[in-house]
Amino acid sequence: MKLSSTGAAIALLLSLGACSRDRGVQAAEGQKARPVRMEAAQVRDVRREVDVIGTLAAREEVVVSAEVAGRVARLVHDLGDRVPAGAPLIELDPEKLQYRAEGQRAALDQARARYGASGEGDLPPLDKVPSVVSTTAQLADAQQQLDRAKNLSARNLLSRSDLETAQTRFDTAKAAHDQAMASARQLRADIEAQSSSLRLAQRELRDAVIRAPFDGYVAERLVSPGQFVQPQAPVMRIVRLHPLKLTAEVPEKFAPWIETGRGMTVRVDAYPTQVFSGRVVRIAPGVNLKSRAFAIEGEVPNPDGKLKPGTFARVQITTDRVDHAITIPVAAVQSRYGTNRVFVVQNGQIAGREIVLGDRLGERVEVAQGLDAGTPIVATDVEQLADGMRVTATAMATK
Repeated sequence: MKLSSTGAAIALLLSLGACSRDRGVQAAEGQKARPVRMEAAQVRDVRREVDVIGTLAAREEVVVSAEVAGRVARLVHDLGDRVPAGAPLIELDPEKLQYRAEGQRAALDQARARYGASGEGDLPPLDKVPSVVSTTAQLADAQQQLDRAKNLSARNLLSRSDLETAQTRFDTAKAAHDQAMASARQLRADIEAQSSSLRLAQRELRDAVIRAPFDGYVAERLVSPGQFVQPQAPVMRIVRLHPLKLTAEVPEKFAPWIETGRGMTVRVDAYPTQVFSGRVVRIAPGVNLKSRAFAIEGEVPNPDGKLKPGTFARVQITTDRVDHAITIPVAAVQSRYGTNRVFVVQNGQIAGREIVLGDRLGERVEVAQGLDAGTPIVATDVEQLADGMRVTATAMATK
């Protein structure tokens, strides 16, 4: 009984094997006439492009600080606001600064009054100052009296003591005139000093309104209403987003291909379907010894502020280098376990050939190694193919 059971099992296995062989034969026979479309590997002119990863950054970024001490009276702008150059950001309480400016104005008016200047006009020349005018007249009269005394003395009509008196009067008048001129110069210097103090007080009064240094956005607010700030205390951080700066590193082998002014396209994850344009504006003169790459800096217009600083960007730089490259359709490449193959037809059967790919060129791809120009290859549906399959080949129209 046991023996007959074993025989039955063996018979069952033999019958199953026979069925499997029959199906394999049928499948092989069905594959003999598998139609495939062929295309010859083509040589095309390829304009080289350099693909790198970069980072977007603000072209200008500054922390705005207070220039005078004061209490924050009003926040004119806050986080995220767009501000034009010169727009008020924060207003400090101006009361004390106003008093100081008024005091300097009064001191200047007093100095101008002592000098003899009226109103806001230009200062009169030194010889028009009242004290100088008076001493000038006295000096002229003393000079005239001295000349007359000398003339009379020469004719023995005036005593020597009277001549000496006239000389003394002249010397006194001249000293008084010199003193008046010195005082006038001092008054003029005082007026200039008071004018400078007044301009400084007025400038401090204007500085109570803290303004944006350039067109940009408020990236950070650092003070609160009512807070007292000292000079040089940071109050806001402003960034300029148009244009943005793009920094990246390019492998050293591409150094001959990159130059300033070269156009580039930029893609970011936030806008996957949109392409932004820019240009290369700066190139580092040396190569980084660790990365064996050199730094470049690009400029990307951003008038609407869509792009944000700190964003990673995929950058493609089009160069003037044009090479003759062997290209095939992307659909002709079968990728398995890190290797790429194409299929050629030999004696009605297909055979795989390993290749090394170069740059992607739209719907085509460059073949760097493993395939000669003009070699016919299977152009479509290669994922279902395997070495040794029998096929019937038809030519595929080239584009």
